[in-house]
Amino acid sequence: MADNTERIEAEIEAARNQLASTLDELVVRANPRRLVASTKESVVARLSEPQVKYALIGVGAAVGLLIVTRFLRR
Repeated sequence: MADNTERIEAEIEAARNQLASTLDELVVRANPRRLVASTKESVVARLSEPQVKYALIGVGAAVGLLIVTRFLRR
């Protein structure tokens, strides 16, 4: 019976440690500063890709051209 109790106590302690570790990980992941930094890093990385960069340049040029043509028509 004592072995069974000790085994159960050891399992409870292991579960408690696992839960504490999980909560610590969630606190780190849910940190707003970390979320902002991570999002900023992924956006900058995505915008640095040539396909995205050239597409944005094209869209910017098209919008600029539309603005200039509307301004000149007035």
